[in-house]
Amino acid sequence: MSTIFSKIIAGEIPADIVYRDDLVTAFRDINPQAPTHILIVPNKEIATVNDLAEEDEQVAGRLLLVAKKLAAQEGIAEDGYRLMINCNQHGGQEVFHVHLHLLGGRPLGPMLMRR
Repeated sequence: MSTIFSKIIAGEIPADIVYRDDLVTAFRDINPQAPTHILIVPNKEIATVNDLAEEDEQVAGRLLLVAKKLAAQEGIAEDGYRLMINCNQHGGQEVFHVHLHLLGGRPLGPMLMRR
């Protein structure tokens, strides 16, 4: 199974890559929901958070540390930002390759729509 994110990581699909190391790659979302919207993904294809294994502990932590670094680089760390991971259908996951959304650059409002 090869996702669009795996193809971006492999260089098969162009993307605005803002960070890359041996564990993760980060790139700007093509349909941004905030002025800053960066996706941070493991280079290893892991379908959902439910599929993370003990051996993925380092990459899971790296996602957060890279988000912190990019928030500072983007100038949104001081005002604040949101980190979001969707898991499966009810969680709103569209691409089945774990990814962390870094969103910021404006007030983001409540976490969920109120009913």
